[in-house]
Amino acid sequence: MRKALFLILCSLSVGPVGAQKLTIDKQTIDIGRTGYEVPVTATFEMKNEGSRKLVIQDVKPDCNCTKVEFPKGAIEAGGKFTIRMTYDSRMLGHFYKQAAVLTNASKEPVYITMKGMVLAGLMDYSGNYPYNFNLLLSKANELEFDNVNKGEQRTFEMGIMNNSSNTVMQPNILHLPPYLSAQTFPERLEPGHSGKIVFTLNSDKIHDYGLTQTTVYLAQQLGEKINNETEIGVSAVLLPPVRQVENAPQLVLSDSVLVLDFGGKAKKSGEIIVANSGKSQLDISSLQMFTRGLKVTLGKTHLAPAQSTKLKITGEAEELKKVRTAPRVLMITNDPQQSKVVITINSIL
Repeated sequence: MRKALFLILCSLSVGPVGAQKLTIDKQTIDIGRTGYEVPVTATFEMKNEGSRKLVIQDVKPDCNCTKVEFPKGAIEAGGKFTIRMTYDSRMLGHFYKQAAVLTNASKEPVYITMKGMVLAGLMDYSGNYPYNFNLLLSKANELEFDNVNKGEQRTFEMGIMNNSSNTVMQPNILHLPPYLSAQTFPERLEPGHSGKIVFTLNSDKIHDYGLTQTTVYLAQQLGEKINNETEIGVSAVLLPPVRQVENAPQLVLSDSVLVLDFGGKAKKSGEIIVANSGKSQLDISSLQMFTRGLKVTLGKTHLAPAQSTKLKITGEAEELKKVRTAPRVLMITNDPQQSKVVITINSIL
């Protein structure tokens, strides 16, 4: 009896508790269309979900036309890594290339696949459609509705193209705010075909004057999950009604462009003098940033005639490196000639 119990305990102690576990974000990647003899690469995002070290023993492609790159050292528990497959594109038509990933997590290999289409004469869309949303190409990745008056409707047309090899897409916009709508033409986009998405801004549904910002997401299919790779920034500047006032205030800035030369530093500040050269009080009702990475401090928001104050702007280098549009500061005032003022930040990183 004791011997049997001893054997059971031993067998439990050597079991694969917390063993290595390989997970793959996308096991099949469609790289879309490419030109003849123009190599293409698929990058597979992977993770060791187990509690022991994972070792990639080998990655074996199914032909000599495909090369692979993979980590040679052990991957710690919870560690993320990538495997890259590159196809030489020396055969025309559709291709479907596989590689077997051999690890110490299992006796059986895990297969990864890249697919696409090689064309004899591939049109270069990089100029017309410079933004890539996972094979759905676009002419824009930011929507700006500038100088919008209350009650006004504005539209923005964004050209799109299906760059996949054989997938029909149904492009749509996710996470639309109440003041924005979007319609796709055509609703179904064949491979290699182009279309457009028409955005309509309804300013009556924006409550505050000044800058309103949000993020929407461009999906290839209905029901697709959102991710950072498909986000589109949206900004709208709603202007207060212009009131012609006798002896009106008049805003004067020492400069409308502020240069921040970081010189290797993490933060850099600069100042702009804000003055009122008019004949009544100048009110600054809003001070906002178009991008992250900026902090602003204004000495006074109400300036009597002939008064001035300092606007201090501080930039953070790491955040400014990530922004996709020019860093700017928006100021809303009661100056009838300058109800909206934009200060551009020129960052030297």
